[in-house]
Parts: sequence; structure tokens; C-alpha cells
Amino acid sequence: MFNLKVGSSFSSAHNLRGYKGKCEDLHGHNWRVEITVKSNKLDNIGMVLDFKYLKNKLNAVLDKMDHKYLNKLSIFKKANPTSEHIAKYIYGQLKSQIPLLSCVTVWENSTSAATYEPSTF
Repeated sequence: MFNLKVGSSFSSAHNLRGYKGKCEDLHGHNWRVEITVKSNKLDNIGMVLDFKYLKNKLNAVLDKMDHKYLNKLSIFKKANPTSEHIAKYIYGQLKSQIPLLSCVTVWENSTSAATYEPSTF
């Protein structure tokens, strides 16, 4: 099995509705995002997918959130813009374009991350 990973980042602000603590107030993060694709096969030149292709697709999604107040985006009007929901949103945006997509990890700082990987059961 081959695993490819590419990463990128974006900056945005959010607040968590219903949370009791500092995160209920408006604050920002420099988010780091990593996507993983998996495949048993390589193409005729020995690649799963081109890293450039993956980075371009990821950056197109992240550009929609960069320097935005996430709570005001339609996707986060009802769902809290938590790391978990952000990872799931990014996965949903990319899956049709990257069928080999396995999971998305969103880091809100250097020590805290959430990964979305769809259930296979």
C-alpha cells in the first residue's frame, strides 16, 4: 500500500457556539491541513498521483476559508467550525476530485489536530 501526503495551510477566525471557555470567544488559528491518499497501484511512471495535482486541489478548497470568519460561511452556520467539522468539510470537497483520498487532518496548533476518515463499516 502506498500512502501519499501533502499539506498546506490557511488562516482564519472562528468561535465555538455552546462551548464554555476561551474558545467561545472570537479567536484565530493558522491552520495546517494534511491530506492522505492511498493506493495499491502506481501509474506507468511509478506514481500514485502527482503531488502538484493534490496540492492544487487542496489549496482551491483552503482558499475559500483563508482569512475568513468561518462562522459566517454557509457550511458552518449550523455546524460549529471545530477542527473535526473542518476536516470533514475538506474531505467532502475533495473526495469527488481525488477518489483515492483516505483522510484529512486539520491542525489548529502544533499539538492539537483532528482527522476525518470515513467509516468503512
